[in-house]
Amino acid sequence: MKLFLIIGSICAFLFVAIGAFGAHALKPRLEAGGYVDTFNTGVQYHMIHSLAIIAVALLINQMGSSGLLTGAGWAFFIGIIIFSGSLYTLSLTGISVLGAITPIGGVAFLAGWVMLFIAALNL
Repeated sequence: MKLFLIIGSICAFLFVAIGAFGAHALKPRLEAGGYVDTFNTGVQYHMIHSLAIIAVALLINQMGSSGLLTGAGWAFFIGIIIFSGSLYTLSLTGISVLGAITPIGGVAFLAGWVMLFIAALNL
């Protein structure tokens, strides 16, 4: 529980920092490259899944640790790294091949939600 609370809190902190940095310091660069929407999509999914990790930590605290909840927490974290990370990198570098790995992060997000759903069914 503590580990996911720490990871979720760090991810949420980074969401705020990255989002603010993108909105202010990087805005001209993102606009020039046409990547504002791409960057914002990364930021949006980053925050949603930071909160999901924190929710997993609270659920583990309430229900006890389970493989499904632990798996969901790790899947959300991996999704942030791959999905949002690839969109951030694509937005800043313009290397379009990075868009090819973004769906892997999306699959990690989906896997996390499925594991959370199955954990809920097992209550």
